[in-house]
Amino acid sequence: VQSVESGGCSAQAGGSLRLSCSASGYTYSGYAVSWFRQAPGKEREGVAASYTVTGSTEYADSVKGRFTVSQNDDENTLYLQMNSLKPEDTAIYYCAQERVLRVWRGFDSRWYHNWGPGTQVTVSS
Repeated sequence: VQSVESGGCSAQAGGSLRLSCSASGYTYSGYAVSWFRQAPGKEREGVAASYTVTGSTEYADSVKGRFTVSQNDDENTLYLQMNSLKPEDTAIYYCAQERVLRVWRGFDSRWYHNWGPGTQVTVSS
């Protein structure tokens, strides 16, 4: 049972990256699945969430209009399209799954499990 993030790398400010998170051993279907990030010296924060039960997505204010989350249940994969990147987007990005089926409770990391090891995104100015 694991999630694996990929797609992180170095980019210039204003550029784009696409992150992927693939799950094995369990399904994303019916669960809220979210992207989090943690920058050096800062707490982990929720970035974007996908909840296909209602077709909803949620975003942190800092990424609204720039990031887009999507989910492919057939592939059991979560994506994060990151556009107009800023240096403050530099962080390790993680995906995680809500613990409870058919519930959306927000970005509190206590509600999540099946965390991946993370993928590093570095944005230079």
